[in-house]
Amino acid sequence: MDLDLTDDQRAILDALDSLCKPFENAPIHDAPLAATSEELDRAVVEGGFLDVAFDPDLGTVTAAIVVERLSRLPFAVESAASALVRPLLGEKIRYPLCLVEDARSTRPVRFLREGATVAQVGDGVSLFTARADQLRPEPEALFAYPVATLLSRPAEVRSIDVSPAEFLARWRVGLAAETAGLLSAALDATCAYLTERQQFGRPLATFQALRHRLSEAQVRTNGVYWLAMKAAASLDPADAALAALHAQESARHCVYDFHQFLGAMGMTLEHPLHLWTYRLKLLIGDLGGRGAQALAAADASWG
Repeated sequence: MDLDLTDDQRAILDALDSLCKPFENAPIHDAPLAATSEELDRAVVEGGFLDVAFDPDLGTVTAAIVVERLSRLPFAVESAASALVRPLLGEKIRYPLCLVEDARSTRPVRFLREGATVAQVGDGVSLFTARADQLRPEPEALFAYPVATLLSRPAEVRSIDVSPAEFLARWRVGLAAETAGLLSAALDATCAYLTERQQFGRPLATFQALRHRLSEAQVRTNGVYWLAMKAAASLDPADAALAALHAQESARHCVYDFHQFLGAMGMTLEHPLHLWTYRLKLLIGDLGGRGAQALAAADASWG
């Protein structure tokens, strides 16, 4: 695997950075817990950034890079499903794309709303368009994503000739790439606060104990990123499960530390840290959580 970005990938990231720049500032005061922007969603879709995996010269690695970058924003953007799973389902899938497991269909579904496309996976893969009477919005949910509960599905759904294993592998790649971006942004926000916050006459960031734990968080964040890229390159079910496992395990460790480092500020919504860490809390439980990823990795590796 070549670890350097290609010229095309650099160009795409440069364009994406320019698009994201107006949305870098986190909304805090009088802002909803789940920060979203229709303008940002529209720009990402119309810019074709979620379509890169349809180009064989760009592929799923470029899609994972796009997902990671968008996940760093304080605004929640549906990117992982559309960029990585949608190429399996067809180009004319209505945005946003929501992913649901048959066995866990009662969990809050990210970005689920009327008119969204729902892809449900179990023994097979099926598609349908969500109606208002089939879902219940959850505006009080503490996950910093717009979520809703799927109450029912239509009697007739469109079956897709896609392997559930391949579908789940791409879902896990998306989970890992999204986690990498969220961890990176949360770590940056934490480091910035610790650099400014004074205690005992010097910045908190100068204390060795905090530096050690921040270094561990950086190593975990880097590991999540590279495992996500490896899985995106191979699309191997074992690689994807290991990437998702490390992502969920790292998120569990880091989210706790980040909030502890901020002290009382970390327990309020006056600092934007929650915009990333609360999303991580939902991703930690996706696809059955760490235990399910470990079992999937073992099954894919050793049968």
